[in-house]
Amino acid sequence: MKRQAPTLTQDKKPTFIVAVSGASGSIYGVRLVEELLKSQYNVHLCISTTAFSIIRVETGIELEGTTVAESARKIQSHFSSRNIRYHSEHNLAAPVSSGSFMTDGMFVVPCSMKTLSGIANGYANNLIERAADVILKEGRRLILAPREMPFNSIHLENMLKLSRLGVTIAPPVPAFYQKPKDIHDIVDFVVGKILDSAGIQHDLFKRWE
Repeated sequence: MKRQAPTLTQDKKPTFIVAVSGASGSIYGVRLVEELLKSQYNVHLCISTTAFSIIRVETGIELEGTTVAESARKIQSHFSSRNIRYHSEHNLAAPVSSGSFMTDGMFVVPCSMKTLSGIANGYANNLIERAADVILKEGRRLILAPREMPFNSIHLENMLKLSRLGVTIAPPVPAFYQKPKDIHDIVDFVVGKILDSAGIQHDLFKRWE
């Protein structure tokens, strides 16, 4: 397993990359961003073109603008935070595409099988894949929430390959021992488990005792 580099963000405030790729389960990515911002962390957000429409269909939230600048304004307005910065998936010159830009890790929630394959094979065809490639080469924490069912052998082989490199594979699988009352409880449990994987404290669900 590849050793994870220590936290080195220059302003001492944790900084994370969050990518939302084009798979069902965008509500998990949105909730994850909300929780990171609640903790006053810096978030660099990348949403794939397909994910914008999935977010709209699954959550009713419209984050896509006709330009990158308009999308950035909508995103900042929705999350009501100055700690979030949006990057287009086509902008390979974004800060997060360089290893010299310090972050504390990256989440891809949800992670489509296409994105998983691109990361596993170093394809770096867009900013999500490039940023993940940087996280891998710099030995930082990378957490993927693959969203597909059932997995075929190609999916599983790609996940195993990444797991052996130290990547955390965290499928968004809910539990029911906490007796969720609604979909929000289910989402919070999954997001809480993803945060656990990054060592981030939260109070999103009641722990087993």
